[in-house]
Amino acid sequence: MYAISLGDDGAELRPLEPWQAEEFLAHIDRGREFIGQHNALPDVVADLESSRAFLQAYAQRAATDTGRLYGIRTDGTLVGAVFFRRMDVEQGTAEAGCWLEPSAVGKGLVTRAVRVIIDWAIRERGIHRVEWWVSATNEPSIAVARRLGMSKDGVLRQSYLYRGKRHDEEIWSVLAPDWRADEQAV
Repeated sequence: MYAISLGDDGAELRPLEPWQAEEFLAHIDRGREFIGQHNALPDVVADLESSRAFLQAYAQRAATDTGRLYGIRTDGTLVGAVFFRRMDVEQGTAEAGCWLEPSAVGKGLVTRAVRVIIDWAIRERGIHRVEWWVSATNEPSIAVARRLGMSKDGVLRQSYLYRGKRHDEEIWSVLAPDWRADEQAV
């Protein structure tokens, strides 16, 4: 299996696959309450069967080129993930997302990992627009969008029903020409 280094701190990005369901469930269990603040994943991945089903769904998306899921590891331990929730190569659009367990917060892991997958999507798959949908109250995730040079496209007011409450969602995006220009400027 391949791994992509995310820097000098031992962090790396690797695909997540169905055979890793036990490890994935243990990771979700470690961060269940924290991850669940803004993300329904802990409600979906509740046991080994649902963990395997979630990973299998992303394996199917990878096989059909409609999504991807990558684990973020520090010193070999799964601590989070970045993913393309959806990907439409024909239309040139993708939606990226992330989550971390509490032990991994504040280390720049998500920003580094999302930078890798956006770069891959634009350069290798020809994606023109990468979106970042985020709860308007999720400041850390909004900060990632800003650090990646994304533009705020707008707010979908009370569009997301989560745990019985309606939430606003912000949509951020980066376009391929802007991404390439930013990367060349660095």
